[in-house]
Amino acid sequence: MKILVTGATGLIGASLCARLEAEGHEVRRVLRRSRPASSSKRSDVILDMTEAVRPEDWSSPLSGVDAVVNCAGVLQDNAREKVQEVHAIAASALFRACERAGIKTVIHFSAIGVDRDQPSAFSASKLAGDKALMALDVGWVILRPSVVLGRGVFGASALLRGLAALPLLLAMPNTGRLQVVQLDDIVCTVLFFLQPASPTRLTLELAGPEALTMTELISRYRQWFGWKKATVFTVPGWAARGLYRLGDLAGWLGWRPPIRSNAQKEITRGAVGDPQPWIATTGIHPASLASALAADPATVQERWFAGLYFIKPAIFVVLPFFWIMTGIISLTTGWRNGVELLIGTAVAPHAEAAVVAGAIADAAVGALIAFRPTSRPGLWGAIAISLFYAIAGTILRPDLWNEPLGPLMKILPILALHFVALAILEER
Repeated sequence: MKILVTGATGLIGASLCARLEAEGHEVRRVLRRSRPASSSKRSDVILDMTEAVRPEDWSSPLSGVDAVVNCAGVLQDNAREKVQEVHAIAASALFRACERAGIKTVIHFSAIGVDRDQPSAFSASKLAGDKALMALDVGWVILRPSVVLGRGVFGASALLRGLAALPLLLAMPNTGRLQVVQLDDIVCTVLFFLQPASPTRLTLELAGPEALTMTELISRYRQWFGWKKATVFTVPGWAARGLYRLGDLAGWLGWRPPIRSNAQKEITRGAVGDPQPWIATTGIHPASLASALAADPATVQERWFAGLYFIKPAIFVVLPFFWIMTGIISLTTGWRNGVELLIGTAVAPHAEAAVVAGAIADAAVGALIAFRPTSRPGLWGAIAISLFYAIAGTILRPDLWNEPLGPLMKILPILALHFVALAILEER
């Protein structure tokens, strides 16, 4: 079969595409932007779903396609993504295009509980997409998974591992229970419904066999990592609200933190459902978290990821702060010191201009690093500036290498930190 998959770089989409190709299917991945040459395929379609809001926008991607699996999902509006456009408007356009093209099988990923309650724009827009598909004359299947966990991690699944690495077991207030479901079971479910004789026009909740609290989930990951039990600390309500607001701010800078206002609203409801119709329809018995972890022992890579999870946002707060404040200080309280450093050197006649240029460059790279779409060039720019300062300082003021506070020596760990940031920048 030739299968079009949207959200092909996400947690579910990426694993599904790999499995479909292994099963011999021809997969057409819909990507928001082009990928590195090593991971790109000739059949890839570059299409931003926030802009593909008419059925005509999907005509070319759907050419020759036998089935469609819509895995696209957005937690909350940010600088690059809009929940209403992706979940409702673009999804509706895709589904209508499928009806026009005569595509018989459309599998759509929604979210558990959206038919019962819509506490946020995330669940409300998901439900709107569900209703748009149900109204059409196609062989539709709507899958509503709980929190999905697997070897690959992104979003909430990554957050659980990061929380497990903290010295205290943080318990967020007002969180509901979660019937987490394994990624392998999700992929097997899609494969079942892609079979020609499989049933259509049904909605299934994909939920695991047990309802766990966040604390229980984190504890099981700590045990999987081989770490001792941690003391439980309940985050005060005011602190939790502050963390969610900080997550919103990061979202508007183009990052995708799982801790945001929509997550706060959704997790209060929890993610529980009835897996029996799923089991009865497909014969798939969802694995428990304990059995899944036991079958796949943690490696050093998992431990590194968990340990770096909260260090990463700290790095991307510290680096922009460092560069922007360096620029501001150079133009204000540190102006005279900056100019005096260059007095008596070959550039003394241009000392003031040099300080201004350096300050502007520092602030610029800081702003670039803070904004996710430009963070990579910002990091490389910061590395280039640091190397320039090291070389220029060596030529003009070599005595600074011997200063007790090490103004030039500190460039070395700064450079190392920027390379670390580059190494952990990608989220998918």
